[in-house]
Amino acid sequence: MRGLRLPVIAFAALLIVAAPACAAPVSGKAADEAIVVINGDVHVEPGETVDGVFIVSGDARIDGRVDGDVVLVAGDALIRGHVDGNVATIAGHTRLLPKARVDGDLIYGDERPHVAPRAVVAGDTEKVGWNDSLGLLPFVAAFAFWLAVSISTAILGVLLLLLAPRAADAAVAQARSRFWTAVGIGAGVLIGLPLVAVVAAITLVGLPMAVGVALALLPLAAVAYVTAALALGRLMVKPPASRILAFLAGLAILRVAALLPVLGGLVWLGAVVVGLGLLTAAITAARAESPGAQDSASSL
Repeated sequence: MRGLRLPVIAFAALLIVAAPACAAPVSGKAADEAIVVINGDVHVEPGETVDGVFIVSGDARIDGRVDGDVVLVAGDALIRGHVDGNVATIAGHTRLLPKARVDGDLIYGDERPHVAPRAVVAGDTEKVGWNDSLGLLPFVAAFAFWLAVSISTAILGVLLLLLAPRAADAAVAQARSRFWTAVGIGAGVLIGLPLVAVVAAITLVGLPMAVGVALALLPLAAVAYVTAALALGRLMVKPPASRILAFLAGLAILRVAALLPVLGGLVWLGAVVVGLGLLTAAITAARAESPGAQDSASSL
């Protein structure tokens, strides 16, 4: 049986949530790839072909051809075309009109699909309950968290590169000339900041500073991680290629490594240490080279 089990449906639903959302009706016109919609309807018109249709909230009308699956979390499916894969509705109803063809299975969680006499379903028609997905929920939740972190980190990195391209170049320069020094500096910063927060928290006067340091650690670690991704990417994507392309290449490597048990956490920690060191070294070098800092030093 080639049935699409509900755990796979739930997994696909989480992928949809992490994908760009559409709030208006979508047509498959001039699109050979899968259509992914958070809130809205999808219409695959006659003569059109798409790789798949995945909808969180909305209806699907398939008059053309779908090479993959049609999955709806909350919505109805009306099919008079050809679906090569499975058709699954979790909270909705599926109707197959005459001449409709589904080469896979019909999976439903609510109302039983209506199949017209001349419609063809090559697979099985099966109702699957939510209990079948419980074994996959921890994995789905972990993957959803990984995907959310990956997307947010990519957005943060691109924004920082657009806002401070010279600072990014300075950090990369430190990675080339003072890498191991930067690693040592980063380890010192990573150990020193929490230690300062703990010592400050002992006294009532220093408690606000301790809270401030603790709140700053997470965004600082995110910026350091982005910096390490850029430095790693520049090892493979060298100038004149864009900084953003290099950053995305490095980030892809780090995020794939993050999928590995235990090793993923160690890679994250190492990236934060390296990033903190590169940022600190770049700031120190910039202050030393600035005319104001040199004048101040000479006056002393």
